[in-house]
Amino acid sequence: MAAGDVSEVTTGACTDLYYVDTGMYDSPGYGAVYVLDAERPAVVDTGIGTNYEHVLDAIEAAGLTTDDIEVIAPTHVHLDHAGGAGFLAADCPNADVYTHEIGVSHLADPSRLVEGTKRAVGDQWEYYTDPKPVPEDRLQALTDGDVVNLGDHELRVHHAPGHAPHQVVFEDPANDAVFTADAAGIWVPDLERVEPTSPPSNFDLETALDDIETIRAIDPETLLFAHFGPHPTDDLLDEYESVLSEWVEDVEQKWKVLRNEAAVVDHFVDGVDDDLIEVWGEHKARAETAMNVRGVLGYLDQR
Repeated sequence: MAAGDVSEVTTGACTDLYYVDTGMYDSPGYGAVYVLDAERPAVVDTGIGTNYEHVLDAIEAAGLTTDDIEVIAPTHVHLDHAGGAGFLAADCPNADVYTHEIGVSHLADPSRLVEGTKRAVGDQWEYYTDPKPVPEDRLQALTDGDVVNLGDHELRVHHAPGHAPHQVVFEDPANDAVFTADAAGIWVPDLERVEPTSPPSNFDLETALDDIETIRAIDPETLLFAHFGPHPTDDLLDEYESVLSEWVEDVEQKWKVLRNEAAVVDHFVDGVDDDLIEVWGEHKARAETAMNVRGVLGYLDQR
């Protein structure tokens, strides 16, 4: 897929579902937003706000208008998932924005999100646009066990705080699928492998492994990755459990040798494999790695 491409999800039992490549970070196959053509139509995740018109194209491709959308559901409020929420809310007058209760205040006033994102992503901020606040009366707080009723579908809320305390995964039983947020890692379709995600400042390995167990207990047929796209569950959860654990162990071992954060970051940035650079581009591949190393080092320090 390329930026702006919209596809219907036909994986497993999925129906009424579409996703668009938002062209996030100018990297094809990195950022997806989903449109669920339910009785109460929903948009799951919103992208970073940049190339926002691609989300509108996905709504149109699903046979809907912005007036039809009733639910906007960021899986968490990191700006690569919620940066477009305010723009969507402005254009979708009949929709409320549903997100975990910890994140609600950040969508009403995104200033702290912007500050934290700039610290986390560094020069990747050039790809972002300043988010638009969501009116407080349009915000709905979610907690573990809640259900967002969409009529012929529903989004069952499962708290998954290992990546961020405000992260949830949404289970769609009618589609036998889970919108994974970042809890199942980053699926790279072109390489047919899953990559770790461990950004600062809230990454916690043990809780992230618990989040994998949460999805495993749901036992969905299909995983709907925000990064990137639908895929049969198969053995991907087992794969990600190993990938994430080994990633943290590798960073920890290098830290024990070098004892210098910048040197550890440089080691892994210099070691990014050529295949990932070819798919994401050099800037994104190396910046993603640097961010993930810093997240692991922060976790190790807190531990």
